[in-house]
Amino acid sequence: MTTYMIVAAIITGIAALVGTLLVGKDVSSKMKQYEAEGDTFENELARSHAYEKNSLKTNIKSLTWIYIVLGLVVFIVCLGIFFY
Repeated sequence: MTTYMIVAAIITGIAALVGTLLVGKDVSSKMKQYEAEGDTFENELARSHAYEKNSLKTNIKSLTWIYIVLGLVVFIVCLGIFFY
């Protein structure tokens, strides 16, 4: 039983890492696209403000849920190991 719980925690941790890397990859690809376009200062500033608003809605929300689930799984595994 304990082995299964530890394996589940490790798999969940790996899934959280992959999710974090996917969010980072998405942000990096957008940044590269913007750098390739080469825009005026005003457009870059407007895009920066829009990114800050959108980032809080999508990236932060995604990362928050990833790590809430990770924390819950690790907590449940710790309880299971403690009471087993």
